[in-house]
Amino acid sequence: MGKIHDTAVIEDGAKLLGDNIEVGPYAVVGGDAVIYDNVKIHGHAMISGHTTLREGAEVFPFAHIGGKTQDLKYKGGDTYVDIGERTVLREYVTVNCGTSDGEVTKVGADCLIMAYCHIAHGCVFEDHVIVSNGSHFAGEVHVEEHATISGLCAVHQFTRIGRHCMLGAGVIAVQDIPPYFITAGNPPVVHGINIVGLTRRGFPEETRSAIKEAYKILYRTGKNTSEALEEIESSLPALPEISNIVNFYKNTKRGVVK
Repeated sequence: MGKIHDTAVIEDGAKLLGDNIEVGPYAVVGGDAVIYDNVKIHGHAMISGHTTLREGAEVFPFAHIGGKTQDLKYKGGDTYVDIGERTVLREYVTVNCGTSDGEVTKVGADCLIMAYCHIAHGCVFEDHVIVSNGSHFAGEVHVEEHATISGLCAVHQFTRIGRHCMLGAGVIAVQDIPPYFITAGNPPVVHGINIVGLTRRGFPEETRSAIKEAYKILYRTGKNTSEALEEIESSLPALPEISNIVNFYKNTKRGVVK
């Protein structure tokens, strides 16, 4: 069963599905939790509600994963939290269950959520997301893969944060944050492409150049968004990243940061 400290509380019904699970002193694992192999739950952490911790996830002291939604629209029913493989949730992180019956708050695989962050009901974080200390996400936020979010950010409900973006410290995001770019300041402004992140992740020069051209068309030509997107589609290579940029802008409901 792994290493379960004598003072840890494992409630009846909890499913510990592995031979190498660690639960530290005074940690609590609720009766509806599902814990997979190689999960480590540090002392004083709490896993409650219908929470699944997938293989290799790690929860640090005083985090509370699976708490009841804070949304006053909650009318009962089963709601869930799903934490992906090898994801790390540091000290005092809170992840709330969904609001509507059957809703899942999901954090994908290989994410790092640093201390004091809050992820509210119905948020979806894709894989490889990094969030620095003290950032907070209201309900139904969608964070795409490989997004990097600096500390002390506040993200409005229903906002989207695009893939491979860099969001600067202290940003108050009330509109969608575009993919592949750097966004910083208050009010937030797009400053250029996330060249360091894209290079580290192995994006080839052709792709980086095309993303840079898309940025220039959107933010440096004076065209409105519809005109800029038409030019991007007609003049730039048909790369998946260019399609991602175009679709992100076309599908926005809150508007995209200028």
